[in-house]
Amino acid sequence: MRLIPTEDLTLRERLGKKIFARVAGPEGPARRARIHGSPGPRWFGPERPVRRVHGDASMFIGGLSALLLQSLHPSAMAAVAAHSGYPGDPWGRLQRTSAFLAETTYGPADRAREACARVRAVHDSVRGTTSEGRSYHAADPHLLCWVHIAEVDSFLRAHQRYGARPLDGAGCDAYVADMARIAAALGVPDPPTDRAEPAGRMTAYRGELRATGEARDAARFLLLNPPVPLLARVPYGVIAANAVSLLPVWASRALWLPRVPPAESLCVRPLGAAVTRGIRWALTPPAPPA
Repeated sequence: MRLIPTEDLTLRERLGKKIFARVAGPEGPARRARIHGSPGPRWFGPERPVRRVHGDASMFIGGLSALLLQSLHPSAMAAVAAHSGYPGDPWGRLQRTSAFLAETTYGPADRAREACARVRAVHDSVRGTTSEGRSYHAADPHLLCWVHIAEVDSFLRAHQRYGARPLDGAGCDAYVADMARIAAALGVPDPPTDRAEPAGRMTAYRGELRATGEARDAARFLLLNPPVPLLARVPYGVIAANAVSLLPVWASRALWLPRVPPAESLCVRPLGAAVTRGIRWALTPPAPPA
């Protein structure tokens, strides 16, 4: 067995802590210990696909792609622009989202239910009017369903392309079914339960989807002006390019995001796989020396 030099372990731990701190925030280590160390039944056992998908570094690409796709519903984007405060606190929003995913995916069932109840309470208070004069309510089941299917589709496609252990067909169906349990707890009526359903549901929404000025502003913020340190701009740029490559062609066109298919296959995807492997390496605790 080849031993990893101490210098490499130090670099690995340093990078892993920096990445984890960005995603989980200052309370991340304590929250992780509480989620994984608390006794009690879970919604999902260790063998469930949702644990494999949400624990993989491919979520960095899938999460960004999901945000871009979700922004194409004018009501959803108006709610985010008016109530989330993402331009002023993007990392805070990411950390709250990652905490919710961790609690529902890995935490005890009672904490998962509490996390969903908190989100539902927030959704119930988010109301307003779009720039076109249409009223919206974040707790609207139709709007919740759009956000859910865009998320499930993006997370799963990112995992199948960049994940360390892509799922087989039955595993993909099981992942969608796992996510349906969380969606139902959030108020989504009749969420999809197999891998074919999200794409069909998305087609049904196509008549409502378009890129508003708010959506294009969000895309520019996420892709061109990210709040990341200078040294992280290159790997973040690779993640962003691959998030765009995951989008359906109609979605990237609506957001005015350029696509060059030959470059995607020859350059963008290989670089995306390499950056994902690097993040996975940094976040995986090194094995103890033999």
